[in-house]
Parts: sequence; C-alpha cells; structure tokens
Amino acid sequence: MIPMLLAMMPLGSVAGETGGLATIGTMGKAERVLGGGNEAVLFEHQGTGCLTHFWFGGNFKGVEDTRIRYYVDGEEKPSIDMDLYMGHGIGFNDNHAPWITKHAGKIGKRNGIHNHYRIPFGKSLRVTAQRSADAEENPQIWWIIRGLENGRVTLGGHQLPQQARLRLHRVENHDVKPLEEFDLCKVAGDGALYQVAIAAESSAFQYLEACMRAYPGGRKEALMLSSGLEDYFLGTYYFDSGRFYGDAAGLTHFDREKKRFSAYRFHDEDPVFFRDGFRLTCRCGETEHGRPDETAPYLNPQPTRYTVYTWVYQW
Repeated sequence: MIPMLLAMMPLGSVAGETGGLATIGTMGKAERVLGGGNEAVLFEHQGTGCLTHFWFGGNFKGVEDTRIRYYVDGEEKPSIDMDLYMGHGIGFNDNHAPWITKHAGKIGKRNGIHNHYRIPFGKSLRVTAQRSADAEENPQIWWIIRGLENGRVTLGGHQLPQQARLRLHRVENHDVKPLEEFDLCKVAGDGALYQVAIAAESSAFQYLEACMRAYPGGRKEALMLSSGLEDYFLGTYYFDSGRFYGDAAGLTHFDREKKRFSAYRFHDEDPVFFRDGFRLTCRCGETEHGRPDETAPYLNPQPTRYTVYTWVYQW
C-alpha cells in the first residue's frame, strides 16, 4: 500500500522546465511501509531521464542493512540492489558522522544518508526499500528522491550515450587466499567505471599491498590502476593519517586492531572508459619477485575477506 503522504504527491511533478528538462521526485515522512518484510515502493516514474538525488532517514536497529533496489526500464531483477550503508561506501556499519561530499554523505548517527548518483532510465524507474531480517518489525522511515525527466549523464566532462545504464556488481563476504587475484566485475560491451567501494578484514594489513588491475577490451596485460590498495583510495602507508572523506575518495572505516577498513573511490574526474568488455580485479597482497617473502612481512599477506561494490555505466 502506498502511504497517504506519498500518494498525495505527484510522482511526475514538473518544475522549471528548460529545453525539455523537468524535475521529478517525491518524499515520505515518518512512514511505516516496511512491515512484514515487505519490499515497499518509494518512487515510480514512467518516461526517460535520470535520478539525481536520494536521501534516507530512519533511527532503528538494522537501518544500516536496509535493502535499496532500483528497477530500470521494467526489469524484473534490479540492476542496482544495495545495502544502504555499503551502497554509500560505508563498510562494517560504521556510524561516524557528519561527513559530506559532492557524491554522497552521512549527517545523522543512523540517518540522513544520501547520494547524488546519476541513474539513467529510458522507459521507467521504480525505487524500493526492504528492511533487514533483524530490524524493527515496522519502523518509521523518511525519504527524498529527485531526478530529471529527459536528463542525461556526463562523466569526466563527456556526455554518456543515451542508452547508458548504471549497474551495480557485488562481491559479498568473499574469502580470498594470499596473492589470489579475484574479479570485482566482468562485463561485456562498452562503458565506464564509475565507483568502487571495498570493505576488507584480515589478521594482518598486508593485503593493502594489492594493486588494482583493469583489463579493458579483453586484453591479457593489466592496465594498473594503483601501486597499492590504499593508494587506489588515495591513501598511503596503510592509511597512516586515518579516516578521511573527499570527492574523489574516502576512508569510511578504519580499525588498526581488527585490521579492517572500508573506502570508496569515484572515477568521474579520473574516467576509466572501455570498449568491447571490461574486467576489474583486486589481489590479496603483492610480491616483488613473484612469491611471498617471510623476511619482508609486508610481502606476506594473510587470508582476507572482502565485500566489494563496483558501479559501472554500461551501453
């Protein structure tokens, strides 16, 4: 059942039309629509355009793992299916606040999390939410969703093709052996890497020696995207200065004792475009001479568990 406040608001409201552009959106205020574990519709729209803003609030147990889904152009399986916090680059349900960047932010201790991801659609869009299994039975939630009818997406100053769609590729609770290289995403066609968020934990930080590798167009030799894992997120020396938040990258969780971290990296100003397919990988540590070196502890990684969200525009 659509809540009364949502039903009262025009889902395709128009304001300030300019050259065919029109603002669309809706909101929900203190609604209880997640009862019984139902997948509740927060927003629906018929037409062409892109979303530009998402905000969610709710101060209840388990809010961090609320599932947010985007069904684009009538798809039955959502191309974007994310946990609320990890979908904003936050691992281990870290509730540190406030912080804000041009892409995303978190203002409240358990609410006020938002993003400005450009999510294009060609015929229709439906956004839903579903509470986690251990959350309060029917909690109050708040939300704001906005976008542009006939809006387009640009990346690195380049307008993406009209058929471009943003897709989320997930790797969750994946246990990786030392020096093993594993896929974060493997896609066909043309596109551009948009964002990567990683949450990882181990018995030692040597996994941070990992270099990020891209294989565009089916090439065998990697395009190296970093000289280390913390370097990929623009940190250095195992994040020796601690947590930070920026437009290009941020460290959203860091625990030296438990040897775990989470971080995000955006590629809007540092675009990674590809043709004829794309594979992105990470490795559990690195070596200098092709093998572990017990005399150099930083070259001797331990088994590591990863959760990775990779966002890719595909066309």
